[in-house]
Amino acid sequence: LLKDRTMHGYELKKELTATLGQFWQVSYGSLYPTIRRLEVEGAVERIFPKADVVRRKNIYRITAKGEEMFTEALREPSAVSDDARFGVKLAFFRYLNPDARVEVLERRRAYLTDKVAEIRGQLRTYRERIDAYTYRLMEHGLDNTSRDIEWVDRLIAEEKAAGAGPAPTTP
Repeated sequence: LLKDRTMHGYELKKELTATLGQFWQVSYGSLYPTIRRLEVEGAVERIFPKADVVRRKNIYRITAKGEEMFTEALREPSAVSDDARFGVKLAFFRYLNPDARVEVLERRRAYLTDKVAEIRGQLRTYRERIDAYTYRLMEHGLDNTSRDIEWVDRLIAEEKAAGAGPAPTTP
């Protein structure tokens, strides 16, 4: 979010909660230590606008190093197997180029396809040994994962249809 504009901590938490609230819980107890760590790493820096001399709120902006770190985090392969981290990543997809978005989506699809195969195998293997509720729960997981694959397929198709242009717009 600091890629869009400078913000102080309260604004940043508010924007993060609005953007990521259903995937990630943002608290001041985690936000400020993270900001401090990113500041030490040179990813963000504090600025003090001259117009704000009375309150002296810490205003943060992303640095060139922070831009690089952000892009690397969005492209990170391991996040495709973690639903919450993938949701966070997807919320910031507009900052990736189209080829990178397709690459991440295809990795997510491969992970989900493997997960479907694993669940189907478990259903076959354990069908006679588990109770009906556990079996139904596993079926539910299979159905949800299959729907996720369909959704990711639609996202991939939209990205490919958009070509080298900007990220698809809100439906």
